[in-house]
Amino acid sequence: MELRLLRYFWTVAEEKNISKAAKVLHITQPTLSRQIKELEEELGTALFSREKKQLRLTEEGYFLKERAIEILSLAESTEREFRNQANKINGGYFSIGCVEADNSDTMAMMLEELLQDYPEVAFNIVSGTSDDISDKLEKGILDLAILLEPTTVNDFGKIILPREERWGLLVSKNSFLAKKNQIEPVDLEGIPLLCSNRVAIQSMLEDWLNKPLDSLHIIGTYNLIFNIFSLVENRVGSALTIEGATLNRNASEFTFVPLFPEIKTNCVLVWKKNRIQSPVVKELIQRFHHAFEA
Repeated sequence: MELRLLRYFWTVAEEKNISKAAKVLHITQPTLSRQIKELEEELGTALFSREKKQLRLTEEGYFLKERAIEILSLAESTEREFRNQANKINGGYFSIGCVEADNSDTMAMMLEELLQDYPEVAFNIVSGTSDDISDKLEKGILDLAILLEPTTVNDFGKIILPREERWGLLVSKNSFLAKKNQIEPVDLEGIPLLCSNRVAIQSMLEDWLNKPLDSLHIIGTYNLIFNIFSLVENRVGSALTIEGATLNRNASEFTFVPLFPEIKTNCVLVWKKNRIQSPVVKELIQRFHHAFEA
């Protein structure tokens, strides 16, 4: 399967129209239609169905679109790495993933310092959960990542960032729990709760509770804390999360109450050990070393 055909397919899937996609790709409509038909014949399945003058992805089409974006991202990343090696650090490019945490400011500070010394450098920041970002790092879509422990980082280089992330319960200002100075396991009994869907986080909370998590009233799980702020505000549930993920939000609507006994975890900068890094990525890793492991 050619990368060119994947790009054609992905553009049609985004535009939902052959004519519009052809204009984006700067090719003729008949040429694009023929290329998509050849791709479907090669795969032995229909990728689109026509509904109300729009193209809709079939189930197989959705599957290919997910794979296509990963393959195309990896191909573009590989091309950039070769250019970076040729250009050295003066014009390098890299992608870094980052979780929602207080240590996001640490990443911003390091990037600011790097760009002051090398203004021609460009970067892409990808936000997500530790699991999602780890997967992209493993596949080579990302060069570096800042993850929240606990996390499994096999075959990864790692630098532990010193600023700890404190765990607690995010509650509505109008909740009776907002008046508490700390949250103990007994305080969570019968309370509608929202919890991270990460298995490692759930296991950590079970150790703190000293009992299974399903003994609590978990009404929902989430991957990014941004998605559940309105639920907390409207007292649908209270969210178990880190304090750093709630900073710079509307503090007049929420209260963060720390857990007791206290739980604190670190963020880590990670990268693939067995991967040849571009000069700009090596430079950034070295700066993290000097800043936090000196």
